[in-house]
Amino acid sequence: MPQPAEETWKDDVRDTRFDEECETVLGLGEVGEDQAGLVGGKGAHLGALSRLDGVRVPDGFCVTTDAFRRVMAAAPEVDALLGRLAGADPDDGPAVRAIAAELRRAVEEAVVPDDLAAGITGAVARLGEGAAYAVRSSATAEDLPTASFAGQQDTYLNVVGPAEVLRHVSRCWASLFTERAVIYRRRNGIDDRTVRMAVVVQRMVVPDASGVLFTADPVTGHRRTATVDAGFGLGEALVSGLVNPDVFTVRDGEVVARTIAVKQRALHALPGGGTREVTVEPGQQERPALTDAQVVELVRLGRRIEDHFGCPQDIEWCLTDDGFRIVQSRPITTLFPVPDPVPGPVAEAVEGPTPSVYVSVGHQQMMTDAMKPLGWSMWQRTAMVPMHEAGGRLFVDVSPRLASPASRAALLDVMGKGDPLVRDALETVLERDEFELPVPDTDHHAGDAGPAGPPAGGAPEASVTEADPAIVAELVERSETSVAALERDIRTKSGPELFDFLAEAFEEHKRVLSDPLSIRAIMAGMEATWWLNEKLGEWLGEKNAADALTLSAPGNITSEMGLDLLDVADAIRPHPEVVAFLADVQDDAHGDGFLDELVKLPGGSAARAAIDTYLRRYGMRCVAEIDITRPRWSEHPATLVPLILDNVRNFGPGAAERRFEQGRQRALATEQDVLARLRALPDGERKADETKRMIDQVRAFAGYREYPKYGIVCRYFLYKQALSEEAGRLVGDGVIDEPEDVFHLTFQEFEDVVRSRRADPRLIARRKEAFRSYEALTPPRVLTSDGEAVNGAYRRDDVPAGALAGLAVSTGSVEGRARVILDLADAELAEGDILVTRFTDPSWSPLFLGVAGLVTEVGGLMTHGAVIAREYGLPAVVGVDRATRLIRDGQRIRVHGTDGYVEILG
Repeated sequence: MPQPAEETWKDDVRDTRFDEECETVLGLGEVGEDQAGLVGGKGAHLGALSRLDGVRVPDGFCVTTDAFRRVMAAAPEVDALLGRLAGADPDDGPAVRAIAAELRRAVEEAVVPDDLAAGITGAVARLGEGAAYAVRSSATAEDLPTASFAGQQDTYLNVVGPAEVLRHVSRCWASLFTERAVIYRRRNGIDDRTVRMAVVVQRMVVPDASGVLFTADPVTGHRRTATVDAGFGLGEALVSGLVNPDVFTVRDGEVVARTIAVKQRALHALPGGGTREVTVEPGQQERPALTDAQVVELVRLGRRIEDHFGCPQDIEWCLTDDGFRIVQSRPITTLFPVPDPVPGPVAEAVEGPTPSVYVSVGHQQMMTDAMKPLGWSMWQRTAMVPMHEAGGRLFVDVSPRLASPASRAALLDVMGKGDPLVRDALETVLERDEFELPVPDTDHHAGDAGPAGPPAGGAPEASVTEADPAIVAELVERSETSVAALERDIRTKSGPELFDFLAEAFEEHKRVLSDPLSIRAIMAGMEATWWLNEKLGEWLGEKNAADALTLSAPGNITSEMGLDLLDVADAIRPHPEVVAFLADVQDDAHGDGFLDELVKLPGGSAARAAIDTYLRRYGMRCVAEIDITRPRWSEHPATLVPLILDNVRNFGPGAAERRFEQGRQRALATEQDVLARLRALPDGERKADETKRMIDQVRAFAGYREYPKYGIVCRYFLYKQALSEEAGRLVGDGVIDEPEDVFHLTFQEFEDVVRSRRADPRLIARRKEAFRSYEALTPPRVLTSDGEAVNGAYRRDDVPAGALAGLAVSTGSVEGRARVILDLADAELAEGDILVTRFTDPSWSPLFLGVAGLVTEVGGLMTHGAVIAREYGLPAVVGVDRATRLIRDGQRIRVHGTDGYVEILG
């Protein structure tokens, strides 16, 4: 438990011994970049820059966090207010605003001890009492690689005189509790009590021009593209939005684009202190603030700073008669990271860095959330193709296949069938003159698996052509036998022996996934779908004809999962006390506590038996199930309670069997209608016979498309159980603090800890912080080795004005209330609602039964949400960019599942 605020401040005082040894003022030249805890992020960066060859930083000093902690420890009212702030509801804006305002007043009014005041005014005197200064906040949670805190605390310019500098130091301390800074810390998981404030005091630079340099494009992420914003006078005019800046784009040492703004106003320093907004003379308003040569020089300087800090930088600069001054540099925290290059055949064939193009695995798997290191490294170990991690997500390098003409067309074809936006993004990159992929000597990559599984396109001769249900039955039996062997053998393994065993288990895992018969069965269903949509569109003018023909296809484990939950509701519905009890169940941290209480109620034993039966078959599933660190339904069964109660309310007894049979009958009627219409055409018997064969093929194999994923998740649950037990032993031995610490280690690092019985708590802490920052990032569909995020666009002219374009994946049209849901636990749906969300994976399937339509931001024709939407006959459009932001919860929308767009009705 965290200590009370008062004790925390007192401990700070005791630990830092505020006597002769206490450092309250340090010159910038004395500050190292590893001293952010003492001088804040800004101060640490400026200290490092002041010693960097060729970089000029205005003279100054830092009032350290020791001074801040000393003043705060002597102000008990601050402690009390911090306690109130910690207890405030984060969603209660007025309350947070009021407490923050009280905190600022208390800090500004806090007494600065005489010796501390003398240290600050003495430092001013050494730099020049009559000079003007910039007094700038420098918090410990600022200018971090994971959170920049840009603009969250205050800066005061042109402060003249020691007394005014001292007053503004107190104002900087107080700005730690601006409303925007408090909210920003909460969003980034930073405790208000843990942040300390230093203050940087620097001689004022009165510039001719100033602005901001981004050493990478802050919009696209392109690392070789720098952008410079420039204006006349002080840079605060740009930062505050007072003026529009000139914008220069620089790539490879050359200005490639420029926009010169009409600069009507500028901010100037006043001789006696303070600043004033002035009007720029008409003849100067359209003059560039910098020449191209100055822009290139500035970017060259920025590259030197970027190289020093090891990541792209957001740099504030000033230009005077004798050159550029750097007044701040911090990481650009909004860029999506770039995967580390891995040597390979293409890279070995050329000298120097080789461009790469990466396709997102998460968009293929319908799970774009960040994964913890154990999660993504386990997926790497068990995947069929090499995968690269960046920002807690996985990507596949498709450069070799794009470089080879023999494989490029096949890759683009399969990408386009799955997600047109991915294909468009890849084509966008290929069209650029500056991005050239070296062609490998051989074309052995042509048959490699695509980002999410089987070979792209699949050779027709390799496909299963006979619609034999025994094939699927055999494949399911093989998988079940393999999982049963894993379950039997893994129980006896622990310690290093467990990891030796898992190395062999992963090979079996990949062997099952790469079973040629399994791949042929999957491709048979997909190719039959494509054939039906193409030919029936050509012959009958039908759009997405396969959708109705695949309704209630047999053997779909994911759609069965939703229907089986209806059967659970049937077991619960007759027992009012059980229903009432479940309505009160809280989604607690233990998860399964309610099951033990359930059996004490009339009908509770039958209800528990139904839930237990369901969990035995599906308990290994959960939201974002490809991440092994996510809690499974068996570990947290209360997750299912809202879904069960929705089924109790919205459906009657026997709904599962009834819905399945209705779908089957509709598919049969569609088949008969299609065949009859074909026979009436020229050469109709041949067309009908071919179509009948493809209908049989799609119904035999379409359902199997979901089974391999189910097999993977079954195996993952067994891996997780064994690894969780190992983590528990590490906690018992004092090697780690809590079992979940291992989630922030890669699989190899976890194994090393088990073998050495030693863990690095600093590494785990850094990984936790990095994961929090990755959660805020949006992964692109396509990412280049230059860092450019490319998401593609729909090149369509058949979408009405104002409608949102997407990919048609399940035919039909429906109008209803939009329910924008980002977390399955928050789902509260009424009959006729349309589910709008970022992505769905199999765990969302039970929810599909209670909605009228589906809209997602992520997805393709053969991803899980699309497959299940077709199974249930649910009109669906996926791949709708920013759908959860453009569609408001409660709005009426119309989903055009046949044509692939969404209309917002109001």
